[in-house]
Amino acid sequence: MMEEQGLDSLQLSQGLAMSQDSFQQLWDTVATPSISTIPAAMTMDQETWRPDGQMDIMLINDHVLTDGFDENLFENLPPEMVTKDGVTPPASTVPVTTDYPGEYDFQLRFQKSGTAKSVTSTYSELLNKLYCQLAKTSPVEVLVSKEPPQGAVLRATAVYKKTEHVADVVRRCPHHQNEDAAEHRSHLIRVEGSQRAQYFEDPHTKRQSVTVPYEPPQLGSEMTTILLSFMCNSSCMGGMNRRPILTILTLETTEGLVLGRRCFEVRVCACPGRDRKTEEDNRTKMQNGTKQTKKRKSNPAPDTTSVKKSKSASSAEEEDKDVFVLHVRGRERYEMLKKINDGLELLDKESKTKSKVKQEVPVPSCGKRLLQRGERSDSD
Repeated sequence: MMEEQGLDSLQLSQGLAMSQDSFQQLWDTVATPSISTIPAAMTMDQETWRPDGQMDIMLINDHVLTDGFDENLFENLPPEMVTKDGVTPPASTVPVTTDYPGEYDFQLRFQKSGTAKSVTSTYSELLNKLYCQLAKTSPVEVLVSKEPPQGAVLRATAVYKKTEHVADVVRRCPHHQNEDAAEHRSHLIRVEGSQRAQYFEDPHTKRQSVTVPYEPPQLGSEMTTILLSFMCNSSCMGGMNRRPILTILTLETTEGLVLGRRCFEVRVCACPGRDRKTEEDNRTKMQNGTKQTKKRKSNPAPDTTSVKKSKSASSAEEEDKDVFVLHVRGRERYEMLKKINDGLELLDKESKTKSKVKQEVPVPSCGKRLLQRGERSDSD
């Protein structure tokens, strides 16, 4: 039996099971590389020694390295495995709405238009608010102090203004989405006039945005114009539902680094000019009303009832003293009116004399009667 045989009695040439070759034949098939195959660039500084005193040297043939390496190995990796320089940073959960001009002095301008009912887009500097109609083009002018990096883009994102709604994603209402056949029909903001516009949806926050490459100003101009359209009314049920929104316009690099940021409020309505005028009037009235209330509290209005009464009485006395001239045609009419006037003058004189007599005659005490001339008292 095999267990009884010693290890010394075994030979290397002994046949192995499973039709395997002998160990000697297997050893002979291993090709030992020549010392000339070691790269000449390898020096003693590159050699590494193990703690046991043995040296590890990697002997790799040049043609084996080039033939066996797949150059397309890293092209099919997911985006998360790319280096940090090539990864687009994810959007923040709560977007920043404060203005940031940055080193490029990023500015926005809007075309000046009045508050007429016929305008399709108008901007209020007093409210920093854009009023526009549904699916109508609103030009926005972009200014920078110096040329941005190559490949810079402009990104437009819509967010809700109030804090209780800022976590919600701004989308179009189901009614307008069903009527639109475009691939990006759920996006509220759309860029017109550019075939290079791209629409994105963040996989983490689900916020939607649209980008367009930044183009330098044309010859003779200092600004670049982009055309924005808002594809839903502010009053649409299932969409904005009368919740005010803000549009964040950012200047970014190809890696997603923000170079500048501007923010403005947007109202999509049927009559932009009328709504702008109404809200501006309400703002000015509110500001003026607060000032008037403060003045009224500090300086109360005096009571003018006694003054009015005194003025009315004095004015009546002055009217009685005035003399008017009446032109009468015909002698008979003149005589008749003269008699009427004389009679009225006589009545005025009698009333004045009676009032004087009453004031001169003393009033008798209660229960006594004044004696007339020729009369005697009862005691006589």
